[in-house]
Amino acid sequence: MAAVARPETQVTPATAVSLGIEPSVPKPLSKSVIFGTSGLGGIIGWMVVHPFNTLAVRMNLSAMSGGVPKSFPTFAGELISKEGMGSLYAGIGAGCLRQVFYATSRYGLFETFRDHLAKYRKTDFAQRFTVAAVAGGCAALISCPIEVCLVRMSNDASLPVEKRRGYSSVFDAIVRIAREDGLGAFYRGSQPFVMRAMVVGGTQVATYDQFKTLYKPYLGSGLTNTFSSSMSAGLIYSLITMPLETAKNRMAFQKADAAGVLPYRSTGQTVAAIARAEGALALWNGFLPYYGRCGGHTVAMFIAVEELRAFYRKMNK
Repeated sequence: MAAVARPETQVTPATAVSLGIEPSVPKPLSKSVIFGTSGLGGIIGWMVVHPFNTLAVRMNLSAMSGGVPKSFPTFAGELISKEGMGSLYAGIGAGCLRQVFYATSRYGLFETFRDHLAKYRKTDFAQRFTVAAVAGGCAALISCPIEVCLVRMSNDASLPVEKRRGYSSVFDAIVRIAREDGLGAFYRGSQPFVMRAMVVGGTQVATYDQFKTLYKPYLGSGLTNTFSSSMSAGLIYSLITMPLETAKNRMAFQKADAAGVLPYRSTGQTVAAIARAEGALALWNGFLPYYGRCGGHTVAMFIAVEELRAFYRKMNK
């Protein structure tokens, strides 16, 4: 009698473990690849959303000079009509350089810290939240000097001609700020920047994971879910962090008065001063472009990082 061929049994990872067989898993990426793809993904994402950042900073700081609050479409239309489309890309060099330090260290440190903790215990939600917050704070401290350059270059054209700083490039800004304002100027606004980065790190990871689970029955687990979850997470952390962003912008862009006194000295004092003088809603002035920046950058960066890592694995099989 002819032998009956048995169907080939697929060995799942769980079955492989029970049989003592090493399951097939992707080879861990080296630290240089993790940090490198994080930085490149951040740069790609920033190039997409930089115009939103320029509009967010300009709208946010317009109240500082006594400007009348305007809607996002009106403000954007008037800016483009007056200064041209190129004005939306003012400071893009500083923005990309910021990502070299901020995105590289933020996501690189997050994965490094997370993987280190995983050696000792199972990583849970609280650990991921804490690790993301710590990594965000460290990244903010590292990149704060470039953040100051970015804020100043993005908003310089809004000043009267005689008060403009006129930086020719991000490197010119670095040299002149150090020479004219001192090294301490690079860390004006560092307190709200670090606080914002810690809050963003924690809330972004937590809400992104939660939305992915929530949307999965309706959108699956592909690109549509990634996009929707990223934009939803961006909305949550944009709402939470906008007051800190406002405080950071004001502190980074401020100038001392004739007596050498700075109007904004700490995060709490800055937030309270703005709310008292301009109303609490002034803390969210420029929210729509800020959300476009946060949500858009999250989507573009996460997709870019995943694609870069997939390409690296494909090329190094």
